[in-house]
Amino acid sequence: MTLVQNHLQLLNGNKFMREFKIIIILFFVMIATSCGQQKKYISYTVKKGETIKVIAKRLGVKTKDLIRLNPDIGRKPAPETVIIIPNKQYQQKPINTTLVEKNEATVVLDEVSTIDEPINDFVLHKVAKGDTFYNLTRAYNVSEDQLNNLNPSLQTTGLQLQMLLKIKPVEDEDTLAIYRDTIQENTILKLAMMLPFRAIEYDTIDAKDIFKTNKLANITTDIYLGASIAIDSLRKLGIDVELSVFDTGRKDTKLDSILAVTDFSNIDAIIGPLYSEEVPKVANKAGVPVIFPVYSKNQASFSSSKIIKSFADREEHQQALVAHVLANYTNENILIIGDSSATSISNSDAIKSVLLQHDSITEAQIIYPDQGYIRKDYIINALKPDIGNWVLLATDNRVISSDVINSLISLPVEDPEEDEEDKEDKEDKKDKKESDEPEMQILPEDTVIKVFGIFKSSQFDKIDNIKLAKLGFTYTSDTFIDENSPEIQLFHKQYLEKNHAYPSYYATKGFDILFDIVMRLASGKTLKDTFKEGTSYRLESKFEYTRSLFKTSSNKGIYIVEYNPNLTLTRVK
Repeated sequence: MTLVQNHLQLLNGNKFMREFKIIIILFFVMIATSCGQQKKYISYTVKKGETIKVIAKRLGVKTKDLIRLNPDIGRKPAPETVIIIPNKQYQQKPINTTLVEKNEATVVLDEVSTIDEPINDFVLHKVAKGDTFYNLTRAYNVSEDQLNNLNPSLQTTGLQLQMLLKIKPVEDEDTLAIYRDTIQENTILKLAMMLPFRAIEYDTIDAKDIFKTNKLANITTDIYLGASIAIDSLRKLGIDVELSVFDTGRKDTKLDSILAVTDFSNIDAIIGPLYSEEVPKVANKAGVPVIFPVYSKNQASFSSSKIIKSFADREEHQQALVAHVLANYTNENILIIGDSSATSISNSDAIKSVLLQHDSITEAQIIYPDQGYIRKDYIINALKPDIGNWVLLATDNRVISSDVINSLISLPVEDPEEDEEDKEDKEDKKDKKESDEPEMQILPEDTVIKVFGIFKSSQFDKIDNIKLAKLGFTYTSDTFIDENSPEIQLFHKQYLEKNHAYPSYYATKGFDILFDIVMRLASGKTLKDTFKEGTSYRLESKFEYTRSLFKTSSNKGIYIVEYNPNLTLTRVK
């Protein structure tokens, strides 16, 4: 057993923070108020025992409208919570603006916190402490330009506490609860990290040889290095974090001895181990929250309430993709591609069953491989030229996925310049072909096809991204990267300065997982309690944990990402 106490120094990197410097002359505001200006919406302090439903009933408004007005509050706000409610005394008047002179330029300030336009058409957000443009754009999947267009005053005042923002038009989706980062004063947190460094085993081997071929060594190291940057960032925020690192070695070789001699009673949470078989053992012995920091098919069998899965199960990805298809369905022809495995057959049947529950979907065809591959004629003849075609891949098989993509890229289409003589020649050649050769329909060149997948895993590594973009490939993902965001650029800068390399996927995951867990614990509440308070967004990851006190908590934070024709990616959900 190896116990390493990490003493990490704070980085002196530049802070990327937005500063909005504008002087607002209160005198003008007071004049506007004294002249009888009424507010359509006013603040209200929730009393003990009151719920949103109770308050809405008393006001004579719909509960859902009051929730939309306070999307970050929830249905049962705590006593003394300040919410926004309609002003019963309000009378519609022409909208006045307040003018403020600054640097010889006239700035028009519209009062965002008292929106006079109909609110039922918009998702609304009341600005709270800790909100940033980055967090809001990530949480609501909008751009900063969209926020500025709907809320013009942002360009002059920036985000102000209690400001009520219009986010985007309301869609048929659940109200989003965003987790608010709060830090209890003088917070001291103790974490443990269990990773298979196998330091003694690799002691005599050159580092280049270790990382050149050993995938596990790369994953282990990258998670730790990313977590180290998170520690630096958390300490800058005033959180005293102590991290104990344990080298668990090969599977089932050192863990028992670590658990036998280590007292975890003063540890707030454990990140790791990496082997899924070892996770339940740690949870049962340590008795503290154990965060599984990677994905494994075996994680579906976890049952301990102490275990927290930072990655969603495959089944949850499948459910998210099917939900997206159902939400956007407009009479498309649906094909489901499976393989010969029992898992794929089961998944294909489950997808079809859910789709057919939709009022407008009466047919969804499943296509399975013939002798190990998907025949092109099966796919082509199942397409419909007069409507859109949606192809759902319910397989992890690389060969089958490649077959499908290649078949859909090279459709048999009509040649618009072909004359009658050419057509007759083709017919003669066709008659000479063997009678058992499959025939394929000829499709219009503008036949619409879109492909959907669960994960963009290794099965797509050897498929040209240009082909995926041409088919509008849409897939579920546990990450979404905005390379232009100041937060990600700062992380890359810090990581490069410290490790002389840019962060990998697992390095960023290491940062996100540790940072999120510590920020939640820094609130002074238990992790399970913070899970009830909403979804958090970090550099690339989304953490939307299930809340059951007596079951394993699972992260359902899943993005839906789509390829654009220019090879860029768009987050569609």
